[in-house]
Amino acid sequence: MIAPEQIPVPPVRGGSVEICMYEIAKRLARTHQVTLISRRHRKLPLVTTQGNLTIIRVRSGRSTKRYLNEVRKKIKGRVFDWIQIDNRPKFVPFIRRLFPRTPISLFLHSLTFVSGRRLSRKSALSCFAQTDLVVANSASLKTNLAVRFPSLIPKLSYVWLGTDLQRFRPPSPEERAKQRSKYKLGDSFVISFVGRLIPRKGLPLLMRAARIARMKNPNIKLVVAGSSTVKGYVTKLKRLARNYHLPVTFIGNVPHSRIHRVYWMADCFVCPSQQHEAFGLVNVEAMATALPCIASNIGGIGEIISDGETGMLVNDYRSEGEFAAKLIAVMNQRDLYEQVGARAREDMINRFNWETTAEQLAKRYESSVTIKGEEEPGRYEIDRQQVDQDGHTFPESVHTGIHSGNEENEQQQAAGDA
Repeated sequence: MIAPEQIPVPPVRGGSVEICMYEIAKRLARTHQVTLISRRHRKLPLVTTQGNLTIIRVRSGRSTKRYLNEVRKKIKGRVFDWIQIDNRPKFVPFIRRLFPRTPISLFLHSLTFVSGRRLSRKSALSCFAQTDLVVANSASLKTNLAVRFPSLIPKLSYVWLGTDLQRFRPPSPEERAKQRSKYKLGDSFVISFVGRLIPRKGLPLLMRAARIARMKNPNIKLVVAGSSTVKGYVTKLKRLARNYHLPVTFIGNVPHSRIHRVYWMADCFVCPSQQHEAFGLVNVEAMATALPCIASNIGGIGEIISDGETGMLVNDYRSEGEFAAKLIAVMNQRDLYEQVGARAREDMINRFNWETTAEQLAKRYESSVTIKGEEEPGRYEIDRQQVDQDGHTFPESVHTGIHSGNEENEQQQAAGDA
């Protein structure tokens, strides 16, 4: 498994792609020998061995070329049954030259690196042509890829992501009280937001919605966890909160190892994304803690939340009034939405756990490959019929959010969207 060049695995501060890679690799390593290559970090050893999982960390700097050359030094001459590249189609030709006969899959977590100025259509098609399988993290992302690149359809599959159900769980009364006390939340109705602070994540809209909801219940407080690479954006958000007379606690970046505590202090979680989300990992995490979730019905989010059953979907996700109405409903019917949260937790246990993700991914690989003779180790032939008969269907209720390709042109998406 080859990670992107920007963030180490596991991520020290944040990085949804790297979180997913680490969690999947650990589960795959229960039945397979797994080698994962990622960038170095001063807080992590150069090599980590955990049972059948070996993580090798190499120099990266700001140069993708340097990173790939370091990767080459670590894997050249070795034999692998399968090579998985995550979220970097540009890596595929380089790795293909090193391993002309080994199956290579591209696991895509977003549209960012196959659209717009990051990769021309011609270059994307060239990269795809050198893969044996392209795995998306949702049906929505698979649909978008199929629409943009019809020739890719025979290679397309998708596997949902998961969450750590041991860590993301309902808190005990003591755990909840401790977190709320830490941030002086008292008996407020607490709305949580977790994510990168960039315009497409919709935090200003959530703040407007909370302002409307406070007309019904002035005891609302908003807790925001996340940081921004957009110059001056956090200052702008804080100014907006003052102008709205809205109590907002900005707690900054929280390491993923502690992010579950943000959900523990909340009464409701809101994901007001304004552009396509391939999956929406934060929703799965919040739902696993049994929080009532309100989220934009866009992209893969609609595959996670069953509206009215395990959460609330907002179809008109550009409307603060729609979000406010959902917030007011949760506040006024606490017992009802506690049941919604409990059903969400149960659904995460059944459908969105990392064990299931790893199992499904392994099945894709095993069903897509036929080994052609022991005399040629590493030589494989992809069974196209297996891939074509993937068996997935797309829920009619999902708003896939198919776009022309210019919707994800923000520099901040370089870390990837899961």
